[in-house]
Amino acid sequence: MSKKIAMITDVHGNMPALRAALHEIDTLHKVDSIYCLGDMIGIGPDTNEVLQTLFSRENISFVSGNHDEAVLALIKGEPYPESHFHSKRHHEWIAERLDKAFVPLLEHIPRMLRERVAGQAMLFTHYHIARDKFNDPISKDPFSPIVEPSLRNLEELFEGYQDPFIGFGHHHPVHYFRSDRQVFVNPGSLGCNDKPTARYAIVTVSEDGFEVQLKEAEYDNTAFLASYAKLDVPEREFILRVFHGDQLR
Repeated sequence: MSKKIAMITDVHGNMPALRAALHEIDTLHKVDSIYCLGDMIGIGPDTNEVLQTLFSRENISFVSGNHDEAVLALIKGEPYPESHFHSKRHHEWIAERLDKAFVPLLEHIPRMLRERVAGQAMLFTHYHIARDKFNDPISKDPFSPIVEPSLRNLEELFEGYQDPFIGFGHHHPVHYFRSDRQVFVNPGSLGCNDKPTARYAIVTVSEDGFEVQLKEAEYDNTAFLASYAKLDVPEREFILRVFHGDQLR
């Protein structure tokens, strides 16, 4: 019997985008479960709304992302990654406003999930982490450097992982590559896009393999983009340019 799952990743504090994607997932696709592949917070300002929505649902499984872990490190007084120095002021702003009731929930999110869906082995992670770095704190930059999207690069990156399906996020563009033995899918950042669409993926899993549909839910992002100035979000000019394509211009 086949199963249908949804994949979302890199919501990045964008509640209108999350609402749009979940509405389509719930009403159009009737999935058995949803996998959220990290970076729920940071960049966008809707931290608590996003976490409340995600954690209140019973059909979502999570893996942690680098933004989630970096903000947690600040809240817990742990070392902050030097590689994220350009984001520290922004992450401090997010940390100050995060409802601390979410801290224990964020702390218990794993970095990787291996699931068996309709008889198929599936691996979900935010991005590749070398085995000898898997338990390192975020301050030691455990996530591997981003590689350009291609089948060869992803096969080399995930060398040693035999799982026939590997789902991930972190790099915001969409990735969808197949070999004769593996499928690699990154649905693209849900919350960071240069147009008002929220990206996600629907995967139908059966004994025959994986049918992947890459989707985009349209939504009105006008008020969301304006909220960066209204809330005086640190580094907002950079964020709006790099992560939202200067759509206000």
